[in-house]
Amino acid sequence: MLGKFVKVRVTSPMHSFNNRFGFKYKLNYGIIDSFKSNKKSVQGAYIMGINHPVRNFDGRVIAVIRRQSCRGMAWVVAPKSTRFIVNDIKQAIEFAEGRNNYSIECLYESSCGAVIFRKENNEDKFLLIRNKRSAHWGFPKGHIEPGETDEDTAVREVFEETGLNVKIIPGFVKKSEYTIQGKIEKSVSIFLAQTEETEYKLQEEEIEECGWFTFEDALEILNYENDKYILNEAKKFIATL
Repeated sequence: MLGKFVKVRVTSPMHSFNNRFGFKYKLNYGIIDSFKSNKKSVQGAYIMGINHPVRNFDGRVIAVIRRQSCRGMAWVVAPKSTRFIVNDIKQAIEFAEGRNNYSIECLYESSCGAVIFRKENNEDKFLLIRNKRSAHWGFPKGHIEPGETDEDTAVREVFEETGLNVKIIPGFVKKSEYTIQGKIEKSVSIFLAQTEETEYKLQEEEIEECGWFTFEDALEILNYENDKYILNEAKKFIATL
């Protein structure tokens, strides 16, 4: 269902009142006309990205909300031109779903990470990691937590995955965008960060390997062309510092 374009018939407009549960709708809510409900799941759709009551809406399914307690689910639909991640959706649906235990499968993911470097005998050394879920080497990164800036996320994720304290170098950020399993659209912001620490401590649950590499060796070990491009740009930027 994620990524599909659907038509929502609004049954509970924004600002209307839900007498059963005692809350006011902060989003338009309705049903997807083309979908036939069944006994195991009561279907509905929240509309994000529209700030006024509507009767009908054509948009893209950007998330599936799976309610654990009642075995039901709902969708989140939004205009194609908008992008909402899990944190945005949780905040938007709290007025109605806050009473439920639920999980969210989202079309969009946003992460932040960093190219980490240190000086060793006037040579730049770069830190790369290999995640347990992948055979590929790359940069430390992870999902944004509520209330964090992108830079905050990069610093926290680096520390959680490697145990290193780093300082973000202002003026450098590169985007990496790709699709996971042909469905989830992921965007990663990669910053440049420096550290004076040499010893790392791996997050054993997630990280398989970690190491310091020269620029040439790091370029060789990276698997993805976009990561190679980001490392090249980071190297050029370091030369200007």
